[in-house]
Amino acid sequence: MKRPDLPSPESFETLLRWRRDVRRFKPEPLPDGLLECLLEQANLAPSVGNSQPWRIVRVENRTLRASARANFERANLAASAPYEETRRAQYASLKLAGFDHAPVHLAIFCDPDPAEGHGLGRQTQPLTLDYSCAGFVTLLWLSARIHGVGLGWVSILSPGELIAALDVPPSWRFIGYLLLGTPEEEHDDPELARLGWQDRGGIAPRTLRR
Repeated sequence: MKRPDLPSPESFETLLRWRRDVRRFKPEPLPDGLLECLLEQANLAPSVGNSQPWRIVRVENRTLRASARANFERANLAASAPYEETRRAQYASLKLAGFDHAPVHLAIFCDPDPAEGHGLGRQTQPLTLDYSCAGFVTLLWLSARIHGVGLGWVSILSPGELIAALDVPPSWRFIGYLLLGTPEEEHDDPELARLGWQDRGGIAPRTLRR
């Protein structure tokens, strides 16, 4: 089978740099069928044993969305407590979620015992299921960016509260609450770097030789 034409290394790196964690969205809905297209593309993500353990809840009910937002606000307040005063004030100034305007809300969970895959590859490392779900989110992120859609990954939530509110199986593990929509503005650098929270570092300090 002939290999299809692939993007250049330069265009791929550009995509990676434009893959930003978006917090500011325009409220208009996505074009019809686009979300389904993005999810189908993300569903091509690799997974341990080909188990595809990701489980997606499309949160469309306004009451459930409000519940998720309240969950975030409580968790975010608690998360600020350990910081010293100056850092806490900086933390409070950060916009860490875009619940109010994002037209699409997705809750991503991991099924810890999927029938698919028949247990292959996860007997010694069960967390490879969670890693597979993170790979799904990464592909969704990249696919969204190619189509001009922004994605924000909200992790500051109480998993137990969210599982109860969405009435999903209690055994599912929470991966992240994703907000998708058209970005208000475009940037090729992380917002946390622009706001002075943390710059992105190189790979050398994160690489060991043995």
